[in-house]
Amino acid sequence: MYKNKFPLAKILILVTILAVPGFLYYLLQAKGKNRYKPLPIFGPKEVAATFYTKRGKKIPDTIYHQIPATQLISSTGDSINIKDFKGKITVVNFFYSKNKNVLPQINEGLSSIYDEFKDNKLIKFLSISVDPRSDSVKALKDYAKALKAKKGKWEIGTADTSITYPLIRDQFFVNVLHDPQDTSKFIFSDKLILLDADQRIRGYYTATSFNEIKRLSDEIKVLITEELRKIKLE
Repeated sequence: MYKNKFPLAKILILVTILAVPGFLYYLLQAKGKNRYKPLPIFGPKEVAATFYTKRGKKIPDTIYHQIPATQLISSTGDSINIKDFKGKITVVNFFYSKNKNVLPQINEGLSSIYDEFKDNKLIKFLSISVDPRSDSVKALKDYAKALKAKKGKWEIGTADTSITYPLIRDQFFVNVLHDPQDTSKFIFSDKLILLDADQRIRGYYTATSFNEIKRLSDEIKVLITEELRKIKLE
């Protein structure tokens, strides 16, 4: 009798092993909806006058904060605008090229993300200098060359501080200022900021942290999934 039960137990184990992947796939794709946890949307929001219907109930739409159109000068001397990044998932950071302290560590984390997604057409990168006086077009060009930043994929830009500082503080919600101890230096955020295709802020990541870079990589993939789902629904 023992010999008859043993093969049955093995068969049940085998069936379970085969069934689990299918069950997990069902959980992820049930009724065409992915079951991943969506990323938060940062910044102020307001209730719209429009609404959508869910299970017969009217639910007001929400208007989320979006990064506004802002014109910059690129590393090739061309004019670029943040609105041109709409429709793409964008990783944004701030820098000044003369910084020799934290910038190398920021660039290391940023470059690893760039290398991972450089062939993905949904992803773009934007680095904005906080020091337009020193970061001339030539300086930006040299900086882009050192980073191996491909034009059109990773833009390096700047503008007058009357434009960039309100943008950084009031739209990206991070800080920037001249170092009070040394006016040739700047205090700026080391965060990498993730924007979705609607230019809403979906995440902040410490560029000098390996774990944060890994989290950014994972959450970019979540946004890619969102975008692919939207394309499929269209």
